[in-house]
Amino acid sequence: MRQALEMARRGWGATHPNPMVGALIVEDDKVVALGYHAKAGEAHAEVVALKSLGRPPKSNAVLYVTLEPCCTHGLTPPCVDAIIASGIRHVVVGATDPNPAHAGKGLDLLRQNGITVTSGVLADEANDLNLIFNHWITHHRTLVALKLASTVDFRLVHAEKTIRTISNQSSRTDVHHWRKLFPAIAISVDTLITDNPSLTSRIPNNESCSTRFILDRHFRSAQKTHSGLFQDKYRHLTIVVGLKQLATAHVLQAYESAGIKVWLIDGEENDFLENWIERCTEEKLVGVYIEAGPRLASVILKNKIADYFFLYFAKSQNGDLESPPWTESGVPELRDKVTTTFEKDTLTRGFLI
Repeated sequence: MRQALEMARRGWGATHPNPMVGALIVEDDKVVALGYHAKAGEAHAEVVALKSLGRPPKSNAVLYVTLEPCCTHGLTPPCVDAIIASGIRHVVVGATDPNPAHAGKGLDLLRQNGITVTSGVLADEANDLNLIFNHWITHHRTLVALKLASTVDFRLVHAEKTIRTISNQSSRTDVHHWRKLFPAIAISVDTLITDNPSLTSRIPNNESCSTRFILDRHFRSAQKTHSGLFQDKYRHLTIVVGLKQLATAHVLQAYESAGIKVWLIDGEENDFLENWIERCTEEKLVGVYIEAGPRLASVILKNKIADYFFLYFAKSQNGDLESPPWTESGVPELRDKVTTTFEKDTLTRGFLI
């Protein structure tokens, strides 16, 4: 199952709105075929593995799959049908599909057709792999993830204001990993002006870029369209989000001239973020990764806007005492918590309670 999970990760960030799924076939205690879901609309992992085998499986063949096989017809036929037709008599499953249309029904169909099923193997890891999909399929809403990099004294600004990064290189490499997973990333206009970030996922030999949102209610970024991410090769993926009633012909022309899209959000300032998230849901962006500075983080935490939380805690760094601690609204409680160490930094992540 661990090998199947590694296969699933090959679809990292490429399968939305579908889950990442890996599968393999074992005969005589040897792996004889592998498969993973590469992209929505393409063959599912189980079918890829069966085709990879290229022949009928042996009588002792076991199919390992990280997620319950689907039993309904979507863009592709049900995987349950393919498994039954293959002649495989034993299936080992990681997580149960949270989709109410499936949710154990696929396992029941396998059993009804004489196939023995073992489920729940490394289920926590399998569920964690698909945290975005699981939220989307059960809540029908964009998963909002808040990422913070904190000093030891709970600040988001380094004691030396000219230093833009708080976490170490290993932590920053991990951030690029998550940037690749999420179909959208967002920052405030303050971060744009202060840090001039690229917001790309710079994984060696595999650079990519998700949709990039600049949260800019008053369109201050209209003065920055001549440089930075407004002029790089991914500028077509950049969207400025501002309040509709504050948009003028002049600022809209500035963005149009730079080839930058603009989302005009209805409502008042106090419901700006929620209305933007609603638009993300309408556009079927299943998840957005917000890299927040002090002001945006405070609003998100105070108003409980985020669903998921990433905290990179740099124990060796001191913060700017003029910047308020991000813990003013209290330290968030998390469920399904995962902790990872990156040298002297610690990442704690999980769903906000």
